[in-house]
Amino acid sequence: MTNTMPHGSTQKNVNFSFSKLLVKDLEKTAAFYRDVCGLVEQMRYDSAINGRAISEITFMPTYPGGGSLTLLTFLDAPVPVRGELILGFTTADLDAFVARVEQGGGRVTDPIRTIAEHNLRVAFVEDPEGHLLEVVQLL
Repeated sequence: MTNTMPHGSTQKNVNFSFSKLLVKDLEKTAAFYRDVCGLVEQMRYDSAINGRAISEITFMPTYPGGGSLTLLTFLDAPVPVRGELILGFTTADLDAFVARVEQGGGRVTDPIRTIAEHNLRVAFVEDPEGHLLEVVQLL
């Protein structure tokens, strides 16, 4: 089955369902996403990928049908490279979210600004390991 998507693109019976973020300190980073972003832990899993031991924590989707976030650490690896992706969050109170980031061990990299032509406010912040989050408040 092929679904026609906006702008003429097609999708062949495939749905995006999750992202995995490579982290060094699984517990500290999980605490940030729980305390700052309000994510709820769904499960923990220890296994291997390509013969390398891993531990991961998966958080529940934040809305029905939404994708989930999994934090993953390779137990034999040094610090993962930062900047490999940007996680996107939406919130009804951007000021409060940014305050929680700072209280939760993260930092603001680009302060809140209004983008009037898109009817939104946006800020860029980092989690305690330096992974970038784009946080948007629709106006």
